[in-house]
Amino acid sequence: MSSTHPDDLRYSKEHEWVRVDGAQATIGITSFAADELGDIVFVELPEPGTRISQFGAFGVIESVKAVSDLYAPVSGEVTELNEALRDRPELVNSDPYGEGWIARVSLAEESGLDGLMDADAYRESTAG
Repeated sequence: MSSTHPDDLRYSKEHEWVRVDGAQATIGITSFAADELGDIVFVELPEPGTRISQFGAFGVIESVKAVSDLYAPVSGEVTELNEALRDRPELVNSDPYGEGWIARVSLAEESGLDGLMDADAYRESTAG
């Protein structure tokens, strides 16, 4: 169970992360969320071209323990899905900040990064 959260990401209180690169953002769930869910068995994602709104549900993640909504940490349009998760959803558990990313979006102008936590604040929010 890793408590390391990369410093270059922003985090939502719903335990999603976002990595921004210019006008593109990559979204995933944190290692804390993956650990809490247990073994991930299925990820349901929106089609590319779908507009997502910050903090709105945009997909579903299913584990052996629970089914949970995925909440968008930013607003934008889905441009790419992690197709590897269709056959290997366990990547979310084994590498949540790398190969287990969930979706990429082109950011809306008002993407809402200011409403997200940095790594220190997220670590604090999930401590003990």
